[in-house]
Amino acid sequence: MSTLSTLLAQTQWTDEERRYLLSLTKPEDVEALRARAFSVTTETMGPNVYLRGLIEISNLCTANCRYCGIRKSNHEVERYTLSQDQILACALEAHRLGYGSIAIQAGERRDEKWVRFIEDVLKAIHAATQDEAHPHGLGITLSLGEQTLEVYERWAAAAGNPEGLRYLLRIESSNPTLFNALHSTPGKYEKVLEHRYRALQDLRRAGYQVGTGVMIGLPNQTLDDLVHDLRTFETIDADMIGMGPYITSHGGDMVEEGMMAHDPLLQRTLNMIAVTRLVLTGANIAAATALETLEPGGRLKGITYGCNVVMPNITPQLTRTSYQLYDNKSGTEVGSEANRAIEAAINAIPGRQLGLFTLGSAKRWCARQG
Repeated sequence: MSTLSTLLAQTQWTDEERRYLLSLTKPEDVEALRARAFSVTTETMGPNVYLRGLIEISNLCTANCRYCGIRKSNHEVERYTLSQDQILACALEAHRLGYGSIAIQAGERRDEKWVRFIEDVLKAIHAATQDEAHPHGLGITLSLGEQTLEVYERWAAAAGNPEGLRYLLRIESSNPTLFNALHSTPGKYEKVLEHRYRALQDLRRAGYQVGTGVMIGLPNQTLDDLVHDLRTFETIDADMIGMGPYITSHGGDMVEEGMMAHDPLLQRTLNMIAVTRLVLTGANIAAATALETLEPGGRLKGITYGCNVVMPNITPQLTRTSYQLYDNKSGTEVGSEANRAIEAAINAIPGRQLGLFTLGSAKRWCARQG
């Protein structure tokens, strides 16, 4: 195999080479990987780090994913759904702060009442946030699970902003065995990986910038699984990637399976971010909240390894502790002061600045649109 310096100068890598890059642990080696990923980010995406104001609008969920703290079988969590006025107030605050985009996240539902509610919310946000700085209104990233093509199209039309329309639908793992272990209660396959891939294709057909991602450090996950995840990102032709470390949730039923030790989990996650940046040079890559939960300042480390998106939580304080996808989730007990601290810290990273009052669309998507 080539030397590390030679590998980092390449633009194409074999599976063996990708596995090697993901496995790096020596301080001088991971620093070389980090520096290369940071440089590639600057060359292809520029210096901007874009903010997507995260609004967790509901923790009601019809799915029973085993890793998740808001799964339907968790009867300990207090359920909530924000009103349209509450969601709109959050969106207007993000608009005022110059975020450019918001991310709307919730548990998974497919009933018509919910579909119409999301339509109405999107129309209201579009109407209220059009101005000279945002002639098409705020950019919107939806993360609302698997839906039909018809629903994706309805929501796209309601958003009214085809240049700032995104959808994040993570696969969590491209290994079918791992996917089934995560999404299926014993004896019942509630989610099917092929259906997830079909939904991602439908999102592309409906006009969204398509986002996906995986969890890193899952029980029984190997480096070969992560290599296959990278190949899957390429096959999907993903415009954005949202991924982070696997952290156990006492609201789920995987606690006994444990999780990786802190230091190797953090480094593997950062390595995966860096290699993803090398492979998908023009994609938006988000520094996940789970990184911050695993390590204070983890999102900032993610930026130095190739991330160019951060999602400050702008959900009303009252409901944040009820949206615990995993234990000790960062951002549930902090408010605007913490978000301002994040913004200041981003500006303090040499070579990085906040990308305010702009959609920050993925270069891959822009190139595809001509």
